[in-house]
Amino acid sequence: MIFESHAHYDDEAFDDDREALLSSLQESGIGTVVNVCASVDSLDDTVRLMEAYPFVYGAVGIHPDEVGDMDEQVLEKIRRLSRHPKAVAIGEIGLDYHWDTHSHDVQKKWFRAQMEIARQEEKPFIVHSRDAAEDTLNIAKELRAGDMSGGIIHCFSYPVEIAREYLNMGLYLGIGGVLTFPNARKLKEVAAYAPLEQIVLETDSPYLSPVPHRGKRNSSLNLPYIAKELANIKGLSYDQVVDVTCANAKKLFGL
Repeated sequence: MIFESHAHYDDEAFDDDREALLSSLQESGIGTVVNVCASVDSLDDTVRLMEAYPFVYGAVGIHPDEVGDMDEQVLEKIRRLSRHPKAVAIGEIGLDYHWDTHSHDVQKKWFRAQMEIARQEEKPFIVHSRDAAEDTLNIAKELRAGDMSGGIIHCFSYPVEIAREYLNMGLYLGIGGVLTFPNARKLKEVAAYAPLEQIVLETDSPYLSPVPHRGKRNSSLNLPYIAKELANIKGLSYDQVVDVTCANAKKLFGL
């Protein structure tokens, strides 16, 4: 069974068929899903999903594009929800300099604050980092992220040199549909370099559908395309990739 380490089933893209889709996952070989918060509204939505589906777990946190809604009250809500029996991580948190929705200083403030919750509550973290390689890595080092309860650099998009830094900290790389894109040379190099024991599979649904469904709504049903591509790159069997990445995620999330 494949472990989906990062999806957003609270997203409005699933409003028309959420229940039917989620109910079909296990019979399609998707064993466990971590639904990852992004906005303040998604905190409560993720709790509802965790409580409605036995195989759905949650990560609680606010995406860097949404930190304009952050305050101490929201921070305390994240802390409280992190203690839910099915909350397995703090995320997705981090830095996004591509859209620059909020100032870099504001993003860094709330990234650090949420990482401290992960440290204090002894939860792994899920980091979003886009066009912010140096600052993300510096903050991870500053906060001694490698000494925390583990974490994932989600939708990894940087070169091997940056991957090496995170791998040396003992962190995991989240690899998704971009791996199947013909022009994803940099990510393919990272996938070849990184030990399978430090990779987890993800879709980031409803975003970033793999080939052959690129441009369409993504779902966990597309995870086999990612696993097959990773197996091809590493010269391993499909089953080995599925089994090891599943074990990695279970270990990280304490499941």
